Amino acid sequence: MASEILYLLVLIFGSCCLFIIGLHHAVTGYKTYDFKKRLKDLNRENDPGEAREEKSLSPSQRLLSNVSRSALKIGLFKRLARMVDKNLAGADIPLKSEEYIILAAGLSVLAGLMAFLLLLNFIHGILAGLMVTVISILWLRVAKARRLSKFNSQIGDALVIMSNALRSGFSFLQAMDMVRKELPNPLSKEFGRTFQEMNLGTATEEALGNLNTRVNSDDLDLVITAVLIQRQVGGNLAEILDNIASTIRERIRIKGEIKTLTAQGKMSGFVIGLLPVVLAVVMSFISPDYMSVLFTTPFGLAMLAGAVILEIIGILLIRKIIDIKI
Repeated sequence: MASEILYLLVLIFGSCCLFIIGLHHAVTGYKTYDFKKRLKDLNRENDPGEAREEKSLSPSQRLLSNVSRSALKIGLFKRLARMVDKNLAGADIPLKSEEYIILAAGLSVLAGLMAFLLLLNFIHGILAGLMVTVISILWLRVAKARRLSKFNSQIGDALVIMSNALRSGFSFLQAMDMVRKELPNPLSKEFGRTFQEMNLGTATEEALGNLNTRVNSDDLDLVITAVLIQRQVGGNLAEILDNIASTIRERIRIKGEIKTLTAQGKMSGFVIGLLPVVLAVVMSFISPDYMSVLFTTPFGLAMLAGAVILEIIGILLIRKIIDIKI
């Protein structure tokens, strides 16, 4: 009994440490974490100046960096970090993928331990940890989608500025620089990264391809494709950008109308998907013995698995109905 209590205390202490590190890192952040550091991520292990760079980090940031670097030696963790890194770049969150995974895992363990200590129920601890994990994933996806929506709403204005600049005699690079200076984030930041790449000697095609990979926008892909074709076959780029700008504005208008018409379907799917989970959590607090049958008997586990499968199928069907491609 004493060894179990000691083991539990060690887990709680470690989770609290990770939680404090995460809060400190979220408040302070890497103030100098910009585009140049993202370019160095691919060659970080062979970077001789990395030791000098770490001297400027705070102790909590240095500890988190060391832990994340050790975790990257695991193959599965490294592949997962590559997947998360795309979402972090798209959401413009100043965290490395391995650091985000470690913080999310630490918060999940901490939430699970707190729920277990408060409720003295192992199932509740697991559910609390899974809930925190799901919330961290959804938060990242929502942040990425929100930034992408804001980026798409600015593309039309950016194309108008670029076309006017090209008609005034500016080069394509100067037109991008003008967009970077005139428009707010996130478009100015992404165009600024591309402008820096071109100034550092990267080919225009490669820099625009990197921009498209980071943002992953259909409207931006249309613009970049048109620009690359114009560079190969020639033509009036200003007129091309004006035509694309009008097309994008019309698409945004139609998307707004579709969003209004499908709002009821989205709300129905949200309520249908969330209601069973909320009821299960409430019933587990009100009558734990009543809900424990679902987790302790084979028939209950089969019913639970069937309910989860049907919930997923229903959510996917509703999303398929309201997902109208333009």
